[in-house]
Amino acid sequence: MKNRIYTVVLACSLFMSFSGCRQNEQTRQTDVLVIGGTTGGISAGLQSARLNTPTLIVEETPWLGGMITAAGVSATDGNHRLHSGIWNEFRDKLRNYYGGEAALATGWVSNTQFEPHVGDSIFKLMAASEKQLSVIYGYHLTKVLKEGNKVTGAVFENRQREQLTVRARLVIDATDLGDGLAMAGAAYDLGMEARSVTGEANAPEVANDIVQDLTWAAILKDFGPDADKTIEKPISYDPELFKGSCAMTVDSIAIDCKKMLDYGKLPNNKYMINWPKHGNDIYLNVVELNWEQRNDELRKAKERTLNFVYYIQTELGYKNLGLADDEFPTEDKLALVAYHREGRRLRGIERMTINHALRIYEGKPLYRTGISVGDYPVDHHHDYNPDAPEILFPAVPSFNIPLGALIPETIDGLIVADKAISVSNIINGSTRLQPCVLLTGQAAGVLAALSVQNNQNPREINIRKVQQTLLNAGVYLMPLVDIGPTDKDFQAIQRVTASGILKFKGEPHQWANRSWFYPDTTLTVTEFSEGLNAFEPKVEVSNDQAVLTAQKACDLLEACLNRDISGEIQQLWEARMGRKFDPELAITKRELSIWIDELIRPFETKTIGFDGNYREQTL
Repeated sequence: MKNRIYTVVLACSLFMSFSGCRQNEQTRQTDVLVIGGTTGGISAGLQSARLNTPTLIVEETPWLGGMITAAGVSATDGNHRLHSGIWNEFRDKLRNYYGGEAALATGWVSNTQFEPHVGDSIFKLMAASEKQLSVIYGYHLTKVLKEGNKVTGAVFENRQREQLTVRARLVIDATDLGDGLAMAGAAYDLGMEARSVTGEANAPEVANDIVQDLTWAAILKDFGPDADKTIEKPISYDPELFKGSCAMTVDSIAIDCKKMLDYGKLPNNKYMINWPKHGNDIYLNVVELNWEQRNDELRKAKERTLNFVYYIQTELGYKNLGLADDEFPTEDKLALVAYHREGRRLRGIERMTINHALRIYEGKPLYRTGISVGDYPVDHHHDYNPDAPEILFPAVPSFNIPLGALIPETIDGLIVADKAISVSNIINGSTRLQPCVLLTGQAAGVLAALSVQNNQNPREINIRKVQQTLLNAGVYLMPLVDIGPTDKDFQAIQRVTASGILKFKGEPHQWANRSWFYPDTTLTVTEFSEGLNAFEPKVEVSNDQAVLTAQKACDLLEACLNRDISGEIQQLWEARMGRKFDPELAITKRELSIWIDELIRPFETKTIGFDGNYREQTL
């Protein structure tokens, strides 16, 4: 009997040896695999699962949310007035938890500030509510699997060297630094592109590999006026690094020590320590290092932060502020991971540059393919690398991100989310912010789910179907500050502006840029004819600068549709406007949007390419 058992064990061992299997290896199968439960990763996973698509997130840390939770940067930047999608859903849950919108406006950097562990718990509750979503924690990416040119899965490893192999029909790279796309062999950029590549007047003349400074954040907690929470003096302590951290003027704001701390003040008397000026930013380019090398190099970022904490406690006199003991499950009480502002950037089907934000109606009409929105100005951190060239960043209006920025040029079976999408180095300073990344991840989830359901590669998908699915989820395609998802005409106006038939006006505005539709204003006959001509070239552009009346709008729509619509117009007018049709009345942009959306149906009658140009002339 003993010999028989030995024979079976030997046979199993030989089988595992020859088959490449190991006793500590797991294998999973799913439709959509999300590499990283980061800010973009959790929203991608949630949205994919909500479309009834089996989805698996594999996350290295025990937390969900990436930079806004695990990295401790829980003072969000931008999109305060853009109540869009999962960003708005997450924010509503924070407001419910803390007791209202005002309870989150604790510091002066943001309108939405919260404790990182609360954000993690909210994301976990959201994930647990999705039957089609699974999450595996504690595994980092080691390899991307491919068959020919198509990504088919990935291999992960935990700290015990146990392997996890996941086969998937589609993979989303939601890593902080674009590790998945690099392992898949997708082309990417790292650092600053040359002006000749992006066409951006503010880009450097010669390319370089310089990335933004990173930060290892800490959360301090006020333990009371009599408490002494001073940490052990770091071996590398150098107070000269932090001289001037709270004696300066930033954007005309005088910064004293209290103001510096209140910058990232969180609820429950906590303070996010993520201070760029003579603070805990540091330059470390770890992007191309392997996992072990990267973690070793990032210890320098931890040391910088502990130095700054010690400085705050001793030199500045805040010994009552100690490292929070109820935030991160780490031995040193610092954030679980570093806050990377920049890593690899995909070379996608389309690359978004600052020009697309500044002049959306010039060049490629990428705005028509928009899938997420942002309103934060271009913000780069380069104080700690003396070789970084000085770049003057122009003020930008609010903007949207084109769908083609999520899809590699040539690699199939892969979508990119989080910060590694196809954008230029300069505009990355706006697209990398937390709310915008949440929304980009949500779009990646829609793209993945529809690709799987239609058995298509992402580059083959109908862009309008992706956009309509996002609209149904309360997501902005166009960053219109004056028309929100609760407006009864929200979807119609979003579709009409995304078609380019009616335009909106962008406005750089301090730290929350805006774009306006002005729904109650009128336009000229010329303006409407130009918009229709861009959609359907057979419509002639008029030189009539008179205000557009209902009758003139009807005439132009008939020219576009090539049929008599007078009866439809009258019925639509009376049904939607609640009054008798008046052909001589000046028509507003809101009213015109309803007509266009009902009669032309721009998302149904024509498809567009990833460059924003129309592909089918079906009218």
